[in-house]
Amino acid sequence: MKAWRVHANGEPREVMRLEEVPDPQAGPGQLLLRVRAANINFPDALLCRGQYQVRPPLPFTPGVEICGEVLAVGEGAAGEVGQRVLAQPPLPDGGFAELAVVDAATVRPAPEGLDDAEAAALHIGYQTGWFGLHRRARLQAGETLLVHAAAGGVGSAAVQLGKAAGAQVIGVVGGEEKARVARELGCDVVLDRRTDDIIAGVKEATGGRGADVVYDPVGGDAYAKSVKCIAFEGRIVVVGFAGGAIPTPALNHALVKNYAILGLHWGLYNTKDPAAIDACHEELTKLAAQGVIKPLIGGRVPLEGAAEAVQRVADGTSTGRLVVLPGAGEAR
Repeated sequence: MKAWRVHANGEPREVMRLEEVPDPQAGPGQLLLRVRAANINFPDALLCRGQYQVRPPLPFTPGVEICGEVLAVGEGAAGEVGQRVLAQPPLPDGGFAELAVVDAATVRPAPEGLDDAEAAALHIGYQTGWFGLHRRARLQAGETLLVHAAAGGVGSAAVQLGKAAGAQVIGVVGGEEKARVARELGCDVVLDRRTDDIIAGVKEATGGRGADVVYDPVGGDAYAKSVKCIAFEGRIVVVGFAGGAIPTPALNHALVKNYAILGLHWGLYNTKDPAAIDACHEELTKLAAQGVIKPLIGGRVPLEGAAEAVQRVADGTSTGRLVVLPGAGEAR
């Protein structure tokens, strides 16, 4: 089969190589999947750079979430040939490949109302959004939610989930095109970090109160601005540091303004509370069936275009989710 492999750490377009490798086989408790769609996440870029919290042995294949079709069922595994599922191929053998082997116990049915690319994009980003907004921040209807990078893959999911929860959503983006996308997603207010005063804009939109919940996958300057426009008893959900800088919170500031700083490592729920992930998947599937949420796909690329697509995500130039379709003949 064909698979992208990383032999040395660096920028994705420089270190990812498309190679012919032996077809994997399903072992006990495993499923062999044909990869129908592999969603690109920012961690894929960090993995290439050697900057992610997990550092698989070289060479490895990136791609942390896929929509796949079951081709073979290993001994003792639950699954049906032909079934369409969502899965996270365990590194070092990720999903940017034609085939993948996964632990049968970790797969979940792909929502019927979504195509392969949309289904692949529903999992990690939307699970992260749901746990961040509901489990960690306890977002309530009528509250104001501030979402950084609102037109990106992670941010767009939070925007849709915030609207579904009945919140007023303020989206922060970079550039006119991303502002247009954020409005189409349903943001009540859109602020362009390149031209707008974010702090003044949030206070104006909230009558001076500030945002009740901040969803921050960016860090750096985005976090610094968030603490200056957070409401009394507000909650800041720290999701990641796509901006490259990890902020150092001033805890005395959190004390005097009565706000909470909440960390969210979604992957930890896989080991600490897997039942909660199953329940979340059921809820997301319902919302998708109702048309309340629908992953924003910024581009569909063939397997040959994966390295350039990962680089676009790394550079922050993509909108929504870029998805690799190994069976596609051309980008759409």
